[in-house]
Amino acid sequence: MADVRRFADADELGRTLAAEIVAASPSLLGCPGGRSLLTTYRALPDVWETTAVLMDEYVPVPSTSAHYSCRGFAEREIRARDVWIPDPRDPELFDERIDAAGGIDIFLLASGASDGHVAMLGPGAPRDGRTSVVELAETTRRDNLATFPEFSSLDDVPTHGVSVGLGTITDARALRLVVHGPDKRAATEHLLALGRYDPAWPVSIVHEHDDAEILLAP
Repeated sequence: MADVRRFADADELGRTLAAEIVAASPSLLGCPGGRSLLTTYRALPDVWETTAVLMDEYVPVPSTSAHYSCRGFAEREIRARDVWIPDPRDPELFDERIDAAGGIDIFLLASGASDGHVAMLGPGAPRDGRTSVVELAETTRRDNLATFPEFSSLDDVPTHGVSVGLGTITDARALRLVVHGPDKRAATEHLLALGRYDPAWPVSIVHEHDDAEILLAP
């Protein structure tokens, strides 16, 4: 079971994790979009020597000005020297590029509120999966509707994305899962109650990694 650390609030969590990331000086840092890691990203230096490896992007790939663009999010919030993002035209090359650069040192993770999705990987995602174009589960799309309130309805949420796989994630040297907020309380309780990997709750893959921590805040 992954180690659990608790913090007073999301800001304390973000400051602490950011300081630990800077101290570790990762060459490749795996990064999700969305709200969970914002306090961490905003506590990182303005410009620093790491490559941000984004987990995913919607397909069709939106303009970076679109409110749900993962690359647009990274350009606004992650001030790394370089940003990598999977290409739906040739997703397999993403894992090859990561491997050629020595692998991901730390993979930051977030959890879906209703189905435990990680990246765009919904329930039943293959344990050894690699970067590929995936169809988003309806539960994942509903979570995305909450993450991006600019979507007016579920029909506006894309049905597909290009995403790293669970195998890509677990190849990282360390995993740090960040969970906070009232909307994630039930997901947190379920994850901790599992205490092991359950394919129906993909983010529980953290329980199978030798260097994994779950960082929690109210």
